[in-house]
Order: sequence, then structure tokens, then C-alpha cells
Amino acid sequence: MSASDKSSSSLFLGIDTGGTYTDAVLWDESAGPRGEVLAKAKSLTTRHDLAEGISGAVDRVLEKAAVPAASIRLVSMSTTLATNALVEGQGGRVALVMVGFSEDDLDRAGLRAALGSDPVIFIPGGHDVHGNAQLLDTSKLEEALPELGTSVTGFAVCAYFAVRNPAHELAVSELIRERTGLPVTSSHELSAKLGGPRRALTTLLNARLISMIDRLIAATEGFLAARGIAAPLMMVRGDGALVSASFARRRPIETILSGPAASLVGARHLTGLDDAVVSDIGGTTTDVAVLDGGRPRLDPEGATVGGFRTMVEAVAMHTFGLGGDSEVSLEDGGLRPRIVLGPRRLVPLSLAASRHESVIEALERQVRATTMGRLDGRFALRTGVPDRHAAGLTPAEEKLYATISADPQPLDRLLTSNAQAATLNRLVARGLVHISGFTPSDAAHVLGRQSNWNAEAARLGATLFAKRKDGRGEPIASAPEEVSEMVLAALTRRSAEVILETAFAEDGFHGSDAVNHELVQRALEQRHGITKMTLALDRPVIGLGASAPLHYAKLSGLVGNDCVVPEDTDVANALGAVVGQVRVSAEIQISQPQAGIFRVSSSEGPIDFGDEERAMEEATRLVRDAAARRAEQAGADDAEIVLDRDIRTATVEGQRTFVEAVITATASGRPRIAA
Repeated sequence: MSASDKSSSSLFLGIDTGGTYTDAVLWDESAGPRGEVLAKAKSLTTRHDLAEGISGAVDRVLEKAAVPAASIRLVSMSTTLATNALVEGQGGRVALVMVGFSEDDLDRAGLRAALGSDPVIFIPGGHDVHGNAQLLDTSKLEEALPELGTSVTGFAVCAYFAVRNPAHELAVSELIRERTGLPVTSSHELSAKLGGPRRALTTLLNARLISMIDRLIAATEGFLAARGIAAPLMMVRGDGALVSASFARRRPIETILSGPAASLVGARHLTGLDDAVVSDIGGTTTDVAVLDGGRPRLDPEGATVGGFRTMVEAVAMHTFGLGGDSEVSLEDGGLRPRIVLGPRRLVPLSLAASRHESVIEALERQVRATTMGRLDGRFALRTGVPDRHAAGLTPAEEKLYATISADPQPLDRLLTSNAQAATLNRLVARGLVHISGFTPSDAAHVLGRQSNWNAEAARLGATLFAKRKDGRGEPIASAPEEVSEMVLAALTRRSAEVILETAFAEDGFHGSDAVNHELVQRALEQRHGITKMTLALDRPVIGLGASAPLHYAKLSGLVGNDCVVPEDTDVANALGAVVGQVRVSAEIQISQPQAGIFRVSSSEGPIDFGDEERAMEEATRLVRDAAARRAEQAGADDAEIVLDRDIRTATVEGQRTFVEAVITATASGRPRIAA
């Protein structure tokens, strides 16, 4: 069946907005047990307007598949927007309202650092561990609301023990909405876990992200409407589950690590493997995580992003500064120094030369020179961020920055002192300047294993790098091909190390220490004495990323298990965004504040019962209804609900005594699609 004949089938559109590229994939659910990818495309991510990158990728997919846009039944997207915003300290200015907390609580869970210069208001109130109310006094908040209503983008409200009784959070949130009309995030809506300061941190970060995610969703919805695509829009959460765009608008914090989670879902779908280590190599980083029983292994402590530990359930992702665009350098000292990769990303010489002819001229001049310069093969160019991002530079930084342009300039002509080299590094750290140099992507061009950019610039860069001297004063390689083989071998070896480091960490060891141990290194290098060291993973590796077929071809021998690189590995994230399931949960707690009283902590407030059985029945009904409502809001179609009961008791003098119970309802199902 041709692509054009499939317009009446179940056509789903998956989108992933990564740091460099936006991927799109058109998938036909009805074509076999795993469906079929009809078309895929990439477009450069446009950070100033993400809809541009999305439209570029989607329009190419529709053109390749030759199907009408109106035939698409579902659109789903994963995004790094929330993750990047938290890492880079971006987001709206938010007022934090702490009910029943004190100033000292800001020093817990990194809350003060996360708050920065944003306003915080403490008011009396909150509840105790059993849900009994303290006196709520909102007068201080009411005085501040007229000014805050015009100076912040939203509010975050966290009350003491709100997970036991949310009444004060609900009252304060309603007051803020009535007086300001601004969006409000309440902590009990995001997490049922104890730990007020960390719950407040999660709520604060969520409130900051609301306007940003809202703009992304609005831009995407506008683009889809303009193309005549009237399908539901879903987003991937950090645990790999799908939720509706409207659900994500209210809880954007749950989309952190959305992209990596989508890649795991895509990896399982492409391979059918339930247990695997998934390694996704990009230009800048390698992300490694574990699949257990067909689902991503989650971080039990909550996702950490931008240095802040949240209460968001997300994939336990291990990220390393290793990719096709990693900086290639030599280890200091030693007769035979080894090649070191990353963690810094460089603009590959082959990419820079494909856009700027002057790069070839400078490299040819350096190759012809009789002596090798330490700055040879390196260039500087501006990143293209708006001028306002250059505020606060020192005079030395301003002077150097003024001499750098969008055209790559050779460092041997640009820099005149060691002090300027340090200044340049500070400009790079600020995100104002890129360094271009020799990378594994260039090595692949030299060997004919990659051909999308300028191979001549790559060869010249490899020639210069091969001239570098080892500890004996000899060149490290005799030809550009030889040094390129060394670089690609080093990347495969380092990839094995980061995969093993992740496995060690998941097994409870200090990953980097374990992988650097002499015995592990001997096993990797297959250096045998009387003892023969071998090392093997208990499950295969799934290699993802456009360059995975190249860099992971010889990986299996290093990790002691198969390495599977599936077809369409280059768009696993976008595919994972569209093949996943909606999955939401609700939790309710039953306590015994005094003998004979069984208290159910419902979302409407505590409900007391005189016997345990009736309390359990009501709690089960409430939590099941809550999960069903959330599944409906999250866009699930005919969700299945599974209950889990954790009943804690004690035996005193032979008698069973009820302590507490936690009932969790998890609702899951495929997303609703357009009729």
C-alpha cells in the first residue's frame, strides 16, 4: 500500500523538540503489530520561536508521506523546553505563598536558592499530620496582592501538611484568583508526598514554567490549525506517559525530562525488548537509562534538574558530555597520551566550513606552516543570541567579544595572550561564543562514514591534530585517516564506559569510581594475566541517535551483550511521543488520629469513620474516582484502573492495631484520537 493510500488509516504525528533538532515522524498504527513509520524529517530547532522548527519538520514529513494533513488522528510531542528552562534559570517571576511555614524552611531542599529574587509571603495557617487545622490569617497576603498582581506572572501556594488537608491551599488559591486573575499552582495538586519545602520547590518551579509551556502549546495548536490538523494534542511526561496538552498546561513541571523519557518509550517500541540499557547519543550528550519490564526505571527520589531535587516522577536518566560534536584533545603527560573526548561541545570544522569558506583557507595556511601552533585548528564565532545577553561583561570581555563575529575566526590570529584565552573561555561559558574545532563528526567525514558537511575541512583538521606530539616528541599519528580511526575508537570505548557507569550506579555502586577501577579497565582493554577479566551486562543495549549505527557498531564486545540499533533510531524520541500510553495516578491516605477514629484524607478535606472497613471502602471509591477524572483530563480513552493498597499495622500484646493505609489508583489507556 502506498503512503497516499493510507490517508484513511490511523495516522499519528509525533514531534520531538530537541536542543539542536526538531524531529517529526508520521506513524500508521494499523500497519502490523508495531505499526509503520511512513515518513520522518528533521529541522533545526528555532529557540526564539519553537513553532518555526516544528513547522519545518512537520511540513517535510507531510510532503514525504504525500498524505493530507486532515487525515492525522493524533499529535503528540516531547520537548526539552521545561528541562532547559530550569537548567538555564529561566521562567516567569512568581510569588510563593507559604502557609504555616517559617523563614527557616527556605533553607531546606534548596528552596531559597531556587526562589532567588522572587517574592515570598508567609502567613499563619496549615494543618497537623492528622489534618487538623491551625488558624488561617490571610490579611498579610491580601495587603500584598494589589502590587503582586502587576509584578508577577503567577503564584505558587504551599500549606503545611496540605497533603493531609488541602483546605487552606484551596482557600488561598481561590482568594488569589479572585483578586488577580493570575494562574495559581497549589502543592497538593502536584504531589501527595510529605516534605513541605521540597513540595514548595516543585510548586514554585511549576508556576514559573506555566507561561512558557502555554506559549509552546498555543504556538503548536496555532500551527496545527493553520495546516488543517484537527487532532488532539498530547505531550510526554518525564516518566514516559502521555497527557493532554491542557493537562500539561497546568502541570508543566511534569514535562521535565520529557525528551529522554520519549526515547525510552520509542526504544522499547522499535525493538520489542522489555529489559535493556538504552543509550541515546546526540551531538552534545549521551543519555543512558534502564528499561525494566517494559517501563523506564524511575528516579525514586524525584527528578533533579538544574541542581534542584523535585518531587516529579521521571526517568532515572544519566547524562554524560559525550557526543559526535565533543571536543577532541590529548591527555596531559605520558609517553603515549590517550585521546580525551568532551565534555565540551565544539562546532565541527566540517559544519563550520559548509557555511563559511574562510575556514578552509585558514586551515590550509596552518597545514602549510613549518611549525605547529597550539591554537591551530580552532576558531571562534558568535552564537547569535540577542545583544542583551551580553550585559555585565568585564572590559576585557567586551573588547574581545567586539572582535568576534558570526564568521569563524582562527584563534591563532584572534588571540594575542594567554589571558585572552581565559577571557574567551568565559565568553563560551556565558553562551555568547562557540568554539569550532576537530570532533568525532569530523573524523567520520574523513573516513567517509558521514557526508552531510564539508569533508575537506574535516581532513585538514585531522591532519593538524595528527601532528600533535606525544611524550617522546613524535606525532601521534602518521595520517588523517589513522588519527580519525583513533578518535572513533575512543568514542566507542568511552560510550561503553558511560553505559557501564550507569549500570554500576543503578546497582548501588559509585558509578565513576567503579568504571575507573583497574580491574574494570583491564576487562575493557582485554589485558589478561594469570587472571582473565570479563565484564558483561545482564541485558542488551539499545543504541539510539542518528550516529548510533556508526559509533555503536563495535560496542557489544565491550559490554558483554548484544547492542541493538533499530531502524528509525534517529527519530526514536518523536516515535516514542506518539506510541505511548496515558498513565496517571491518585493517592489517598487513611490514618487513626485517636483510637476508634479512621480518618480519610480526601481532596475535599478529612472524613472520619468509626470503623476501618467503611473508611477503606470510602477511600477506595474516592481514589478510584480521582484517578478516573485525571485520566479523562489527561486524554485517556477507556482507561483501566489498577488499585494498590499499602496497609500498615502493629501487633501490641497479640492484638492487631491499625496504623495507617495508603491506597493508590493508577489509570492507564491509549489517548483519544480524532473521529
